[in-house]
Amino acid sequence: MGFKIPAEFIEKLRHAQKVTISTGAGTSAESGVPTFREAQTGLWALYDPEQLATPQAFRKNPRLVWDWYAWRRSLVTNAEPNAGHLALAQMAGLIPELVLITQNIDGLHQRAGNTDVIELHGNIMRSKCSHCMRIALEFEETEDPPPTCPNCRGLLRPDVVWFGESLPYESLVAARKAARDCDIFFSIGTSSLVQPAASLPLEALDRGNVVVEINPAQTPLSSLMTYVLSGSSGFVLPELVKATWPDC
Repeated sequence: MGFKIPAEFIEKLRHAQKVTISTGAGTSAESGVPTFREAQTGLWALYDPEQLATPQAFRKNPRLVWDWYAWRRSLVTNAEPNAGHLALAQMAGLIPELVLITQNIDGLHQRAGNTDVIELHGNIMRSKCSHCMRIALEFEETEDPPPTCPNCRGLLRPDVVWFGESLPYESLVAARKAARDCDIFFSIGTSSLVQPAASLPLEALDRGNVVVEINPAQTPLSSLMTYVLSGSSGFVLPELVKATWPDC
């Protein structure tokens, strides 16, 4: 059976004024970005990632944690936005108001052309001070990493959310508002298991919004969705843009 997008959904999307999109790891998988655990190769296979991505691990061995994230940054740097990322950036120019929320930390949405992205889990390409918490836009590399904060000389760390830490409050509030105040909500490439991001489609459903899931596999929320488009985001999203805006 060929892939088919319901005609009534295409019509709804074409006339939507506010669209909110939430993306997970599946969106970046087609770019070759390994998942949290898939990055554990070579020497890093000896380490449990859940034991490295914590404030306690950083306090105990800051160099080990910094080097692990440097390795993961190199993997992200070598990746390129895929067709799904590019389709979302295209949609942002076709819909009056589009809010993009992501659990990913790779920055590929921005590289694809999305300028206003709510990053729930931070960004691996940024560093911040573990003491004063300021973002360090520029800093000097040292022979004995991690480098230090140019503001207070505290140790720098990746600007990502670690186990045991809360999501950025302002980002979470903005994400929940966007889920409630939209015509159509997309849940793309996510297992719908990781909280609080997994609750965003439910907030949209509670408001009576159209909620669409794009994923190759079923999730715990699939049965609740208004529409389910089965397939990878790199395939489904370009097809959706083509069907909705054929003249673009």
